[in-house]
Amino acid sequence: MVKQQAIRPNFWQKYTLDELNHAEWEALCDGCGVCCLVKFLDDEDNQESVEYTDVACQLLDCLTGHCTNYSNRQDYVPDCINLTVEMLPNMMWLPNSCAYKRLYNNQPIPEWHFLITQDQLKTQQAMLQAGVSVAGRCVSEVGMPDEELEDRIITWVEVG
Repeated sequence: MVKQQAIRPNFWQKYTLDELNHAEWEALCDGCGVCCLVKFLDDEDNQESVEYTDVACQLLDCLTGHCTNYSNRQDYVPDCINLTVEMLPNMMWLPNSCAYKRLYNNQPIPEWHFLITQDQLKTQQAMLQAGVSVAGRCVSEVGMPDEELEDRIITWVEVG
C-alpha cells in the first residue's frame, strides 16, 4: 500500500518547487487543460514561440477540460508531458496563469486557484470567467486530420 503524502499548509508560499512532495506538486495543477492542446512550437534562434490550437489530446474531456485517465495517461499517450521542476526552464510556452510557471518566475499563484479558494466550483467558475480553461472550448484530436490543425490555431491562450 502506497502511503499518501501530506500537503503542508500554504506550501506554495513556504517552499521552493524542488522542495515539494509529489502530492504538493500535483496540487499546483489547476486543471485548465491547456497543456493538453495540440500546439506548434518554434525554437528558431532560441526564441521559443508557440501557437496553440483548439484541438485536444484524445484523453481530454472537452466539456470539463480534465484528463479522463490522468494516472495512466502515458500508457495511452506516450508523449504526454510529465512535468518536473527540471523541465520548467524549457516550458515557458505554458500559459501565464499556470501555477508551475508563475512560481518558477517568482509570481503568486492566481487568486482563483483551488489552493486559495478551497472551493472547486468557485475555482472552475473563476477559471471560465478568466478565460483560462479549455472546458467547452476545444475539440478532440480523435478523427482530426493533421492537415486541418493549422486552421484551428487560437489566440486565447496567453503566453509571454
